[in-house]
Amino acid sequence: MPIDLKQLVDPGRTAVLVMECQEGVIGGGGKLGALGDAVARHGTVARIGALLEAARGAGARVFYLNASRRPDSAGTSMNCLLLALGRKSEPLVPGSPRHAVVRDISPQESDFVINRFHGVTPFHGTELDQLLRNVGVTTVVVTGVSVNVGIPGLVIEAVNYGYQVVLPRDAVAGTPDDYVEAVFTNTLRLLATVSTVNDVTAAWQSPA
Repeated sequence: MPIDLKQLVDPGRTAVLVMECQEGVIGGGGKLGALGDAVARHGTVARIGALLEAARGAGARVFYLNASRRPDSAGTSMNCLLLALGRKSEPLVPGSPRHAVVRDISPQESDFVINRFHGVTPFHGTELDQLLRNVGVTTVVVTGVSVNVGIPGLVIEAVNYGYQVVLPRDAVAGTPDDYVEAVFTNTLRLLATVSTVNDVTAAWQSPA
């Protein structure tokens, strides 16, 4: 049965989630060089920016989901290789240049910003689910990084919490490219409505 994307992303019930698009992750202060290169090569930030502009214009909510650490890294677990590697780098301390969202898609006053100090996925141990429900969201549009770990985790969590998930293929990134394609083919398409930035923005711009 064909999916009615316009109905699915009704702006009154939709939020765009921007995951870890921070200077210390994908920007000039990032240590994940291959990921930053992939974001730059595919123009991911510009595409997310276009999506956010359309979302705000249509009245959809925007949530930024940021990885964060204390200056002393207290409370940060090293129970997996990914977190252990992250702890070896300069911490993403709220208010620091590395923690900031990359300039081209900086949060606006109407947006929500959630800082996560533990774990690798944004629903875990945060207020995200309750805040989404409090503003009437039933569909989330997922953007950001990375398709290697965070994006699949976010999509699975959103599905488990009962949300519809729309995943614009050109608004997320990971590395290497062939692995990203495999994740979409074998996993993400089974959990989310895979679309494009143009398709989602067109759904918001078309007449009711």
